[in-house]
Amino acid sequence: MPQISARILFLSAAVLATGCGKPQQQQKPPPPEVGVVAAHAQAVPLTQELTGRLAAVRSADVRARVAGVLRKRAYVEGSDVKQGQLLFEIDPAPMRAAYNAQLANLAAAQATYTNAHVAAERARSIGAKGLLSKSDVDNANAAERTAAAAVKQAQANAESARINLDYTNVTAPIAGRAGQQQVTEGALVGQGEATLLARIDQVDPLYVNFTLAVGELDRLRASAASGSVDLAEPDKAKLELLLPGGAVYSEPGVLDFSDQAVDAATGAVSLRGTVPNPQHRLLPGQFVNVRLTLGDLKHAWLVSQRAVQRDANGPYVLVVGADGNVAQKQIKAERLRGDSWIVTDGLVDGDQVIVSGLQKVKPGEPAKAAPWQPTPTAAK
Repeated sequence: MPQISARILFLSAAVLATGCGKPQQQQKPPPPEVGVVAAHAQAVPLTQELTGRLAAVRSADVRARVAGVLRKRAYVEGSDVKQGQLLFEIDPAPMRAAYNAQLANLAAAQATYTNAHVAAERARSIGAKGLLSKSDVDNANAAERTAAAAVKQAQANAESARINLDYTNVTAPIAGRAGQQQVTEGALVGQGEATLLARIDQVDPLYVNFTLAVGELDRLRASAASGSVDLAEPDKAKLELLLPGGAVYSEPGVLDFSDQAVDAATGAVSLRGTVPNPQHRLLPGQFVNVRLTLGDLKHAWLVSQRAVQRDANGPYVLVVGADGNVAQKQIKAERLRGDSWIVTDGLVDGDQVIVSGLQKVKPGEPAKAAPWQPTPTAAK
């Protein structure tokens, strides 16, 4: 028995020695798989997203132009009114009495003129026969002319009184949306000043006012001069509004004004666009984001934000080269467009830009490229 145990121990030691003498060869892991997108140069719209404020194209103050007691309001506050529509009524009785008095004065002046004209005609006829002195004829003619002037004066006074009577019906000077009533019925208005009764804003279309930094404007002009950018004519620049939540307003606008001077306080140029507002969804005074398309970049790449990284040298991307190894490329990222960077330098057509799996690879190491498919949450 002792001999058998010794033999077993000897065989076990020999087996262990044989196993230790032949180490197992470790297999090299396969290269990690990464999602890539092929870069292709294209013409990219040159857009700027700015903050603007809406304003009415026309605004008018509705004021009392004659003194009197406000009798009634004839419109619904906040409703749309037409030009010439009755808005307020001022007690017309005093103005009607004044108008009638002026009509009476006019009638008296006309009667006086008729009498003076008859007398002048008689004096001229008698004077022509030598039966009346020249002085008497001249006096008759002067009286006729004075009476005629008095008629014109009375006509002007009557017309002025009629205008004041018409002003007791306060009408809308422009078409638009009438605001809140500023004075209640029964109040004395127009006494010494033209009392504000309401305000009308024309809200279709609307102006959108915004500014563009002069440095950005100079850069655009330099790019256009170099041929890398096609700038649109000012009246053909595309203007879109972004509503709260990021939704694009359905009605596109046009750029209709660009100031020729730079604001010394802000270093920016004032711009203005016109936006249709047929459904009155937009309101004057509202802040909006403005997306202004000024032209096209002739040669650029759209690269997903997921692919762009930064180091001390600036933005870069990782690409899978033709040899299957990862390479780092420094790029020039101009600006964002949606969820992509607009890249103007650093890439060539066909570059396999890594979008997903960046944490798995390093420059110089191999990687297996597969087409990247955006997830529903990543796609916009």
